[in-house]
Order: sequence, then structure tokens, then C-alpha cells
Amino acid sequence: MNLKSLWESVQNIENLELYIIVLLIVFIIWFSLDTKKFYHGEKRKIKNLHRFAREGERKAQSELAKRYQKGKQVKKDCQNAAFWYQKAAFSGDEDAKGYLEKFLNKHNRKC
Repeated sequence: MNLKSLWESVQNIENLELYIIVLLIVFIIWFSLDTKKFYHGEKRKIKNLHRFAREGERKAQSELAKRYQKGKQVKKDCQNAAFWYQKAAFSGDEDAKGYLEKFLNKHNRKC
């Protein structure tokens, strides 16, 4: 192996490192934008759930109660969970009635 071919190999390795760095930067930018898009969509979904729940839709009320109970994309809040379970139960959702009973027994009316 002569000195010229050794130098070309070193240059190729340096270029490879540069390509890897550029690819990592592109991946980080893509990942950041995709994550932002995902959370924006989730925020919109929660906003729509609130709107539909206030309008009296049983499924939205029940889903919102579950999210508040588990803290999924909203701050965990036992009072809001109980409120939305109660609204759904009064709207005629039989599953919500069962969830409300279990929820109240589990938390002994204190949160």
C-alpha cells in the first residue's frame, strides 16, 4: 500500500464521518418536527373531546373521564374524572356508571 492510497482512505473516512454527522442532524430535525406534530394533534384531540363532552356526547364524556383518571395527555385530576364519569352516567352510559362506582369506591371520595 502506497502513501497516496493511504491518504485517499483517510479522506474517505473523514468524509464518512461528515456524512454520518449530517445524517444525524437531519434525523434530529425530522424527529423534533414529527414529535411536535404528534403533540399538536394530541392537544387538538383533547380540545375536541372537551367540546364534544360539553355538548353531551356520552362517549366523549366517558373517554375524557378515563383520561383524567389515568393522566393521559391531561393532568391527572380525580375531581374532573369523577365529574365526567357522572355526566356520562347521567347521559345513560352504563359502562360509565360501573366505572363511576369503582372509581368512587377506590378513592373513597377523597383525591
